[in-house]
Amino acid sequence: MAKSKTKRKTKAGKQAVAEEQAPSAPPRPRFGARQALYSVALGLALLGGWSIWQAQQCEASFMEQASLGEARLAEVQTMQDYGRGHLAPGQNQRYRDRFPTSGPHAPTWTEPGFYDVQPGDIHLVHALEHGNVVIYYDEPPADALSTLKLWGDLYSGMWSGLVVARRRGLGEEVVMTAWRRVLRLKSFDEPTAAAFIDRYRGRGPENPVR
Repeated sequence: MAKSKTKRKTKAGKQAVAEEQAPSAPPRPRFGARQALYSVALGLALLGGWSIWQAQQCEASFMEQASLGEARLAEVQTMQDYGRGHLAPGQNQRYRDRFPTSGPHAPTWTEPGFYDVQPGDIHLVHALEHGNVVIYYDEPPADALSTLKLWGDLYSGMWSGLVVARRRGLGEEVVMTAWRRVLRLKSFDEPTAAAFIDRYRGRGPENPVR
């Protein structure tokens, strides 16, 4: 019995030595929280870089169009100045012009952006006072609508943005307005619209920034 136990011990010892001498498997790489954060940061940086490049390309194209449309700015109408007073909260105002460009207005304003509905005139006039350009549309061609949406995304500053607002009954006509300025286009003309925006955007009486 003693001899049998010794053989078993010797065999077990050899097996242990062999396991110690055998090369161990390389450790598996661990994808931790830090690496995940690096990946997310890299993705956001690439996305941000792409967005900046795309905006630069869009603005370059816009400025090229604006330079082509300057001649038609001779058609811009200068409207009467009806003042800049603020209405009391809840008070309304009836304007003489269908597309008002001055006059008493609400204390709050329409934020720059694209609207499928018509914001209130009293809020649109305040947006004009800020230096925004308000563009009225109804049913322009699809490519014109896409361009207006693109420009609305490009210029969204509080003091130099675009408000693109629906006004029923215009059909394909597009009406461009700034503070005391109106330009009516029987159909959307990209160079002329771009020239109007570049001329008047950011130049409202409340806080000119251009």
